[in-house]
Amino acid sequence: MRDVAEVRRLRIETPSWAYANSGTRFKVFAQAGVPRDPWEKIADAAVVHRLTGAAPTVALHIPWDRVDDYAALAKHAADLGLGIGAINANVFQDDDYKLGSVTNPDPAVRRKAVAHLLECVDIMDATGSKDLKLWFADGTNYPGQDSIRARQDRLGEALHQVYDRLGPDQRMLLEYKLFEPAFYTTDVPDWGTSYAHCLELGEKAAVCIDTGHHAPGTNIEFIVAFLLRAGRLGAFDFNSRFYADDDLMVGAADPFQLFRILHEIVSADALADAGIAFMLDQCHNIEAKIPAIIRSVLNVQEAAAKALLVDADALAAAQSAGDVLAANAVLMDAYSTDVRPRLRELRAEQGLDPDPVAAYHASGHQQEIEAARVGGVQAGWGA
Repeated sequence: MRDVAEVRRLRIETPSWAYANSGTRFKVFAQAGVPRDPWEKIADAAVVHRLTGAAPTVALHIPWDRVDDYAALAKHAADLGLGIGAINANVFQDDDYKLGSVTNPDPAVRRKAVAHLLECVDIMDATGSKDLKLWFADGTNYPGQDSIRARQDRLGEALHQVYDRLGPDQRMLLEYKLFEPAFYTTDVPDWGTSYAHCLELGEKAAVCIDTGHHAPGTNIEFIVAFLLRAGRLGAFDFNSRFYADDDLMVGAADPFQLFRILHEIVSADALADAGIAFMLDQCHNIEAKIPAIIRSVLNVQEAAAKALLVDADALAAAQSAGDVLAANAVLMDAYSTDVRPRLRELRAEQGLDPDPVAAYHASGHQQEIEAARVGGVQAGWGA
């Protein structure tokens, strides 16, 4: 059993796009006070960090967060107590990418996609970002549409070009997704495909796991354990899903799964300083943005605190003895513990309000941004 106070070492990156308007395929719901540009997104991220003490970086998405001066944007973040986290590329919202981006059969389209990925590395240089996060919507809808093997060759070639451009302290994080928008084949459909490409690339390439990118019933904690053992778990995107990549608030659908995942991370002593970039990757469609993000940070902290309570010695003894029920009981005892009072104490010790959500509502910040952010165009999907 470890000290729950270790949870203070956990750092959770928030994504710029989570502060913007988002929705479903049917409707994007606008909310008052939503940021109109990357500068205001970062300002909102700073509020989350100030209240939780656990979200010191903000991820950017290009071109959604494109600005004229990225160094100035990084300084703006630093002035607010933040750093720039992962730079996320976007090669899925251009008409040229209808048949794919880096795996497109047209060499000109592939060159365009790679040029954007290289631009993202330039932005990393300008902002001090260490991570390039790549997710590809590339795939096919119909049998015979394209050569599956050739698309893997094109993918590998593009990844190598970008990998070779990385600086010595920069990494490539390759995300995967089972399906959507491609429904026959997806070019990076699972952790094994991502892992294989990362092995070919080298030590600066690692896998990014997204909670919602798996088939129903997938044992995600097994994937976590395998990649931790191999030293190739580079990032974990937290969210929650009921059916397929719903991108709900982390812990909303299956909090026990979140606990099991964090148990594997704690067991490997990888909660902090192990090279895993923990990030929320969520779309807040009907709930208020900033309170939902604060609540999500707290949800991850609670799951991590419970994982820290697992009696490792008792668990190992039960496992060695083959005592199935005793081993399971060790996990269930930790999961059933209410860690919220201890977390409130830890926040108070850090000089934080014990209840960050209540502190936000009492701060008047929501009313301030709703009054100030009038006019202009609210940020949202694709902006």
